[in-house]
Amino acid sequence: MPLAGALPSNLPQIILITGNMAAGKSSVAQALAEQLPRSVHLRGDSFRRMIVNGRAPMSADLSDEAIRQLHLRYRITATVAGLYADAGFTVVCQDILIGVGLPDILAAYRPYSLALIVLCPDPAVIAQREAQRAKRGYQDAAEIETFDRILRQETPRLGYWLDSSHMSVDETVAALLANLPQALIESG
Repeated sequence: MPLAGALPSNLPQIILITGNMAAGKSSVAQALAEQLPRSVHLRGDSFRRMIVNGRAPMSADLSDEAIRQLHLRYRITATVAGLYADAGFTVVCQDILIGVGLPDILAAYRPYSLALIVLCPDPAVIAQREAQRAKRGYQDAAEIETFDRILRQETPRLGYWLDSSHMSVDETVAALLANLPQALIESG
């Protein structure tokens, strides 16, 4: 049920939630979308899963084809998010948007008011969450550390970064709503 009284008056049209695998993006994005009056939860990875034959594996070491498919997925997500935003919905998008290319990805959203949330729990917490999930995103502990290094050392410090290591989903959503103005990305 939406909490209209707790929402910022200048709610962005699109809210991007990123972070590494097992950072809590899916749960947080769904819970956040449920708090908004007209909202969509858009999972970028769903576009990757639509590829039936020829899907490239995603890992810390991407092949040229995997990079091409990743960029395609980002473009499709931005296009669909824009269509929903044009129809009057607040779109909560979740995907893994890390590394030096983040500003280029954000440029696809420029016609819309945009907020970027980066969930960055501790790698030990990521490992614990990964062990509790039915699906596997990481090959091993070394890959968790590699993704964490890319997030913390290579990703530009844009938007609002939140260490949600010791927060519940509800606490995380409350923190995001309270700090949404800091998550806004300037257009232009």
